[in-house]
Amino acid sequence: MEMQQLLSMGFPDELAAQALAATGGKSTIEATEWIFNHKATSSNHVSNSNPPPVQPKLDRFFNFQSKLSSAVTASSQACQQEEQEDADLDLEESAPNVNPSSKRLKLSPSNTKPASPVFLNHFRGHKSANNVSNAKSHEPLYERMRPRTIDDVIGQDHLVASNSLLRSAIECGRLPSIIFWGPPGTGKTSIAKAIVNSATSSQKQQCPSYRFVSLSAVTSGVKDVRDAVDEARKLRVKCKQRTVLFVDEVHRFNKSQQDSFLPVIEDGSIVFVGATTENPSFHLITPLLSRCRVLTLNPLKPHHVVMILKGAVNNLDKGLVQSIGFQVDVVEDVISFIANNCDGDARVALNALEIAAVTAAARSQDDKKSKDVKETEDMDGLMSQKNRVGPSYNIVTLDDAKEALQCKHLAYDKAGEEHYNLISALHKSMRGSDANAAIYWLARMLEGGEEPLYIARRLIRFASEDIGLADPSALNQAVSCYQACHFLGMPECNVILAQCVAYLALAPKSIAVYRAIEAAQKVVKESIGQNEGVPLHLRNAPSKLMEELGYAKGYIYTPDNPTLAQNYLPPSLNGYMFLDWPDKNTSDGQKSSKQCWQLS
Repeated sequence: MEMQQLLSMGFPDELAAQALAATGGKSTIEATEWIFNHKATSSNHVSNSNPPPVQPKLDRFFNFQSKLSSAVTASSQACQQEEQEDADLDLEESAPNVNPSSKRLKLSPSNTKPASPVFLNHFRGHKSANNVSNAKSHEPLYERMRPRTIDDVIGQDHLVASNSLLRSAIECGRLPSIIFWGPPGTGKTSIAKAIVNSATSSQKQQCPSYRFVSLSAVTSGVKDVRDAVDEARKLRVKCKQRTVLFVDEVHRFNKSQQDSFLPVIEDGSIVFVGATTENPSFHLITPLLSRCRVLTLNPLKPHHVVMILKGAVNNLDKGLVQSIGFQVDVVEDVISFIANNCDGDARVALNALEIAAVTAAARSQDDKKSKDVKETEDMDGLMSQKNRVGPSYNIVTLDDAKEALQCKHLAYDKAGEEHYNLISALHKSMRGSDANAAIYWLARMLEGGEEPLYIARRLIRFASEDIGLADPSALNQAVSCYQACHFLGMPECNVILAQCVAYLALAPKSIAVYRAIEAAQKVVKESIGQNEGVPLHLRNAPSKLMEELGYAKGYIYTPDNPTLAQNYLPPSLNGYMFLDWPDKNTSDGQKSSKQCWQLS
């Protein structure tokens, strides 16, 4: 299409092909301007006495272009006037009588110089739309928005407060070895880099006081650690520079790999900083924990996430504009929705914002293409395309945010700490007879992908431990639940688990059997009964010799003599009651005062 237009203007085939190749082949006007500038440059080396060639079609085209340029200038002024009105509208939006949901976050401040119209840049050949798109950054938004220093960190106030351990270490210029433990997206890596930058900027030396080296336990091994330590020792001797070795996902190192950090932490070769999402008590060796300070990071609060998102929208150097290459508006509801549905994960929030902005930009580009007209049509047609005259402010809507965020991520790990946290919550909710809470925690486990038979086994244990003799049928319910889950599987067995959980939560509770077996085991372990043999009257006498030795002598057959008392415990334990339950031989149901937990 562009090639045919250039040929129809009277340009040679070779020159037209060169122009399209130089300008990317997207615009006839850019190619024509390139030819014009190229011919003007070439004419400096040719005698001015030669008359220019006669090109009627080209002359007619540039006559039209000169008329169009004056119209473009007028339209540019109109665009600037329109942007000034938008700026005034932003000031009005801060008034109290304006609906908050209609407010927008402007990507650039109101005093920022307006960008040139898109189609105007084609004629000027300066900062065209192609140049803008090439300026986009391929680095993720969450990576670009990492805090530079500890003063830029948002959230985790218990770690970055004025009198915190990190602040004191930075002021003294002596960072300790640290392990950051917290959920993903809470700032472990960001804080590690920020404290190093802050400590380095606070020291005025010829060489920086700290050097940051980052490794990941997913892709690195002991050799990488050894190389980093060797380099750290050389720099420490050469210019008194210390190295902060940051190891992400440190829990993925095995025991022997973790042991490799111990000597270099002790001799001060490195300052060790580790980051983990798993409980250090379960996944890190004790010697490493004793040499490091474990600092816990909490999920970010919604208002913290709002501050981070607004910073990404308004930051022209590293923010959202670098992801899509041009200006964008973000509705206030978008920020609030993402902040309340990211589970305190700043990385998830920034990713959702970036994807929503890209979606809005793509929708806007599609709208432009559907309304686009030929670039060489008359001036009235061009002026009617208002979206082509001024800069386009793409609006990120709530629907874009919902599409970007999709479903809410469930924090659950079948082999990690969250697995045990949720089963504990389920167990304790049933123990407290709160069926609503119990069903909620059951749903969290099922949606997280927990094996239903594991839950059913825990319900069987609960039926005896917490209900026991208060409702003996509870055990039958739990066993039947396990069998039904085995037959059906997920997702059909979810209602069976819910029925059993509700039954156990609402059933009467008794821990008498649970305490009885624990007390009896304690007696056996402590040898209170002195490992006494079974009393002779309780032994069987299958042979004549055993009868002569007194086996079974004095045993009272209870069905024939129901009223006669008989001792069944060893002599040293006579009178002890392990089961705290009403005595069937007492008329008033009074319990014995001698209870099992009184044993010492």
